[in-house]
Amino acid sequence: MVFDTHWMVNSGYHINCGAHFEDVYTSNELPHFIQDLEYSYDGCPALGEKIAKAANASGVRTLAHNIDSLKLEYGTLVPMRYMHMEAEKDQAFKVISVASWDAWHDLEDSIAFGAAVRSAIEASDYKVMVLASGSLSHRFTDNRSAAENMHRWSREFDHQVDLHVVDLWRQGKFNEFKAMLPDYAEHCYGEGGMHDTAMLMGVLGKDYHGKAEILTEPFGSSGTGQINAVFPL
Repeated sequence: MVFDTHWMVNSGYHINCGAHFEDVYTSNELPHFIQDLEYSYDGCPALGEKIAKAANASGVRTLAHNIDSLKLEYGTLVPMRYMHMEAEKDQAFKVISVASWDAWHDLEDSIAFGAAVRSAIEASDYKVMVLASGSLSHRFTDNRSAAENMHRWSREFDHQVDLHVVDLWRQGKFNEFKAMLPDYAEHCYGEGGMHDTAMLMGVLGKDYHGKAEILTEPFGSSGTGQINAVFPL
């Protein structure tokens, strides 16, 4: 299950739980980075419907979609591609994508949505990996400096805040992180408003104090802050 900050919605919470996804993708945002990406993945409509039902029951208006013409965005396609490079054929992952560029939504609602995701998974027979597919800070470098700043942060302020955030994750200080999340998202240009991160916090739960395992140390990319981390349960 991928919380995808490249799928923008203006109203409601949306789950793309189609039965099968197959296409060739080129990013209209960055066509020089991602082009002619072929993909073919099965979905999991039953779990998507269960999640929508749980979210609606908790007061978060949610719609689950099984629509052939509703395609996947690259916030979902990129992690799926790299996970499948290591997977055997008979270990292929099914995919559910959740819109996490929620333009007019409250972060607390996204935390509540994440909690509903967890409750639906726990009540099912599925084994699920949940991915928050966004970034740390997300202030892209101005166009004139884009080439020279390909592997850096745009601002040292963003860099330092990202390092502080990751240090909180390492220490398991998630209450402190959640308290700063709205300001972090605003002042460091959080991707998609950082609704993917809020959803992840909801999945982890309000009493979560696990210590994040950092797979790749924070790094700059086109001015933004990036990381790969695991939050063990």
